Amino acid sequence: MSPLQSLHLALGELAYAVALADGTVQEEERQRFHSIVEAELRSKDYNFDVSEIIFQVMDKHSSDVETTYNWAMKEIKLNSHYLSPKLKETFISVMTKVAKAYPPVTPEENAIIERFKKDIEPLQGDPVYYGDC
Repeated sequence: MSPLQSLHLALGELAYAVALADGTVQEEERQRFHSIVEAELRSKDYNFDVSEIIFQVMDKHSSDVETTYNWAMKEIKLNSHYLSPKLKETFISVMTKVAKAYPPVTPEENAIIERFKKDIEPLQGDPVYYGDC
């Protein structure tokens, strides 16, 4: 898996953690989750299938929110040289839209998003690696 694919897998994990924060993820919520992430990333010219990565995340998932969040942040830090400012904005946007998919946005969902913003803020990618990502 490439670093960019790993970052997107981490995004799927983070968005899943947000969806999971208010309880179990129902089938309708799962479909909305997929639609949100796919819509945010559809316009990108990636040489991999984002939706396939998302479904891999949802199909394998059995851990709790904290474990999921920690794994995703580890992957993001490991591959942060590909983390462009634009990609950081996209990640935050996806997580926010996932939280808003089933109103109201709970304090638990807000906490994950705010924690992510704080954790990702100091990470600076290298333009040599991310180019126009």
